[in-house]
Amino acid sequence: MSDEGPRGWGAPLHARALEAAGIGRGTTLLDLGCGAGAFARAAADRGAVVTGLDVDRSAVAAAAAAVPEGDFRIGDAHDPPAGPFDVVAAVQLLPHVTNPLVVLRSAARVGTVVVVTVWGREEECDVRAFGEALAPWLPPRQAPAGPAPLTEPGRLRKLVTLAGLRVEVLDQVVCPFRYPDADAVLGPLLASGIGRRASARAGEPAVRRAVLARLAEYRTADGGYRLDNTFRVLTARS
Repeated sequence: MSDEGPRGWGAPLHARALEAAGIGRGTTLLDLGCGAGAFARAAADRGAVVTGLDVDRSAVAAAAAAVPEGDFRIGDAHDPPAGPFDVVAAVQLLPHVTNPLVVLRSAARVGTVVVVTVWGREEECDVRAFGEALAPWLPPRQAPAGPAPLTEPGRLRKLVTLAGLRVEVLDQVVCPFRYPDADAVLGPLLASGIGRRASARAGEPAVRRAVLARLAEYRTADGGYRLDNTFRVLTARS
């Protein structure tokens, strides 16, 4: 599942991660895969001293603009700065790296507390409705080979333990994805890779009808849409 969503969707997730890791005034924080700096901004607002790392140069520039008091660098989460840091955060990062275990071991080496967030299981996330609506025009999904995905709590806990970390809390939080109207919910989907592939096969009008029909159960009284999605928040100590 993509981590893209409507503006501000991550606020409940960020708040839970900040609370779980005890981030407050004077906490030194390394934000691995900082992106455009949304989590870093929330941490800095609590008084944390933030260092951010990301491989994407434009994301680092955006984060530096969002959190001018922070220190943002271009770099790989597999090889973080030496620190030490009070907290190392990997917010929605692990599914996107080459070797999550190496990232976690590196986090354990440079930080005292490590906080990790990932999506919940597919059936715990309403955004699965997008894929279900487009399924008739997409290739059949293959069962993933290898170990269970990180969306499985047991798999996440095991990986963190293998990294030499002691799991303290594995919690979850629901983040609503709110869209004010049909255009807001359809625009990003139609512009996405799966949206473009489906439209190429069926035509955009057919795709729009299928998506809106599937999303009817998520329609709100004001004409918008609300899709609730579960995320895991794991806190561990080195």
